[in-house]
Parts: sequence; structure tokens; C-alpha cells
Amino acid sequence: MTVEQDNALARTGSVEQRRGLARRKDLTPELLYFLAGDANAEVRQEVAGNDTTPWQADAILVLDQDVDVRSGLGPKLARLLPGLSDAARASVRDRVLKMVEQLARDEAEKVRAVLSEAIKRLDCVPADIVKILATDMALLVAEPVLRFSPMLGEADLLEIIAGRHARGALGAIASRDPVTAAVADAIAYSNDTAAVATLLANPLAQVREETLDALVERAPGQVEWHPPLVDRPVMPQRLLSRLAAFVAEALVARLQQRKDLDPQTRVAIANALGARTAEDEGSAREAEAKPEKKIELVEDKVRRLRAEGSLDEDAVFEALDKGDRPFVRAAVAALAHTEPETFDRVISGRSAKGMVALAWRARLGPRLAYQLQLRMGGLSPRQALAPRNGEWPLTPDEMIWHLEFFGITDAQLRPVSQGRDR
Repeated sequence: MTVEQDNALARTGSVEQRRGLARRKDLTPELLYFLAGDANAEVRQEVAGNDTTPWQADAILVLDQDVDVRSGLGPKLARLLPGLSDAARASVRDRVLKMVEQLARDEAEKVRAVLSEAIKRLDCVPADIVKILATDMALLVAEPVLRFSPMLGEADLLEIIAGRHARGALGAIASRDPVTAAVADAIAYSNDTAAVATLLANPLAQVREETLDALVERAPGQVEWHPPLVDRPVMPQRLLSRLAAFVAEALVARLQQRKDLDPQTRVAIANALGARTAEDEGSAREAEAKPEKKIELVEDKVRRLRAEGSLDEDAVFEALDKGDRPFVRAAVAALAHTEPETFDRVISGRSAKGMVALAWRARLGPRLAYQLQLRMGGLSPRQALAPRNGEWPLTPDEMIWHLEFFGITDAQLRPVSQGRDR
């Protein structure tokens, strides 16, 4: 077609004819610019997706009122960016990047999500633009770059994990290839159990042995962690035998099929399975011989043990070992003369000093305070406050200050002793 015919169609043609024009790669930049102002959004969408559209038209379309028009710009700009790295095109690249940032801050989630998907693997997008998307509170936007972007370094990921992020963001980070040991630690000691399961299932996640120890310690009550722990390619032998004590029998069978088991571990797994079978049979016979017992509520158990004088450090340690978090919560709160909700605030605040102070107030020992931080608070060994030569890591005044910070102000209930260690 002649330029005159193109001009006529651009002004008086049907919507389909104008869309056909807007798709053409040989159309003059002037006509593409003209069509960027077309009254029909479908025509403008075609202009937005056309790689030959001049940047001046794109600068208009990035502000278009139609969400689909703005969404169409993201993939096109992502296709153009790798070819704009030479110095001769620096000014054009700057303009393109400015438009990419505008799309990253767009009010429409769809626009941001399409852009995130388009740039997720590019290594030529500035990290600050990628971080805008990575910290988006909509998972649909954040997930692509969190999973794949090479522009997010370890420090960026740790900052995202520690700050406000979309629900599910940690799971996206846990799927990265690879996940560094520091990032794996941050995910492992978070309260996002689904992200931990994803981390364990990722063979390229570098999970330290110390971290695996802590996760296996918490694993009895986290059924979704069991399969990835059993199937994890590299696992210390001693942890494999510990898994046999609590995972389902079908998973024990998978453990026994691992090719990396040494003879000692193979025997330990078989013994653990045998002990469980004998215990189950014994429990079944005992249940048949005894009348049905009424299930005891956690609160009732705490009151009964307190009345018997046996609500103490041993009872809390035993519950921790069994993974009985509801009892630990209720027992520590009762011993500290506070409400379970206060215990929840301290734990959810991930305050090592607050947990130590709460254990001290409950007249528990420094060792138990340390275990509360690891097992209930989800802190890593490096984050937790360990006993100092068997003594408390904080002074009484420091602990009283942290108790008051969490709303526990009745000083008359200060412990009369520092509690025994274990």
C-alpha cells in the first residue's frame, strides 16, 4: 500500500483495518505515533505491542487510561532492552528504562504483573526497578522476579525476607536456583512453614547442617516437611535415622530405599520402625483393655499439673521434646502469671531478649529459655541468646525492661530465683 493509502486507513478505516495497520512492522513512525492516539483501545494495544513503534508513542501509551494498553508495553519494552546496551543508544535506553519504572509503579496489578513476568530473567534491568516489583504486596507481581531475577543478590533477598513482603514471597525465594546458605537460614527460621517445605524440596538450596538439625527438631509437628526431608539429596546420616522415628511408614520405606545409607543408619532406621510398630501394637492392646478416656484440654492439663505441683521446667521440656506447642504456650504463660496472648506477642515479635525475660519470669532455667527461642520462636542459633556459663545472658534489670515492653509490669511477681539450668 502507498503512504497515502496508509494515511487514509489510519483516519477513516474500520477498527480492524486500523488494527492491521498498527501491527505492521513497515509502517512509518509518524503513522504509528498517530495511531497511538486512536479512539479505540484495541488499536492502541496493537501500537503498544509493535516493536517498531517510536519511543515518543510509547511515552504516550505508558500513561494510557486502558489497562490492557499499558500491559502490552511491558513485554515489548523487555524485548527491546537487551539491544539497547551500547553507548550510542544510551539516551534511548534511559527513556525505555524510565517507562519500565513507570510500569513497575503502575496502579493496576495486571500491568505490574505482566511486566514482572516479562523481565524476570533479564540481566539488563536496573536492580532498583526489579526491587520495586520484588517488594510488591501482590504475589502475582512479586513472584516472577523473586524466583528468577539475576538482579536480586543475597543482600536484597535477605532485606526482602526481613521486611514487608507479599504472602507467599518466601516460597518464591525458596524456589530460586540456587538459594544461598544465608538466605536458606532466613527462610528456615521464619514462621512460613510452606516456604520451608519448598526450601527443603529445592535440591539447589544450600541448607547448612546446623539448620537441618533445627528443622528436624521442629519437623514432627510439620507433616508437609516430611517428604522433602526424606527425599533431600544430601542429608546427614544421623538425621535420616531421626526421621524414621516420626514420619509415616510409607516415608520410612522411602528412607530405606535411599542409596546413600550406611549400614549403621540402615539398622537404626529398621530398629526405629520396629520400635514404632511394637509401640503401636502395645497402645492398641492398652486401649482395648481400658475404658475410653475423655480427652484432656490443654488448659485443664495446666491447671491439674499446677494443682499437683508438677507444672515445672521438666513438664515444659517434655512438651517441647514432643512438639506439643499448645501446652508449652499455656504452661509458660501460666508460670509467668500472664495470658497466653502475651506469650504469642513475645513469640511473634521474634524478640530473643523478650523470650529470655519471659522464661526468667516463669522461673524456668537459662537452657530452657534458649530452647524456647529455637523451637517456639523460630530463631536461628546465631540469633538466639545462649546461656553464659550456665547463667542468664541478661541482667534482671534488662529482663524487667523487656517484660514491661511487652506489657508485663507487675514487678511484685519477679522471680525469687533465676531458675535452675538443665
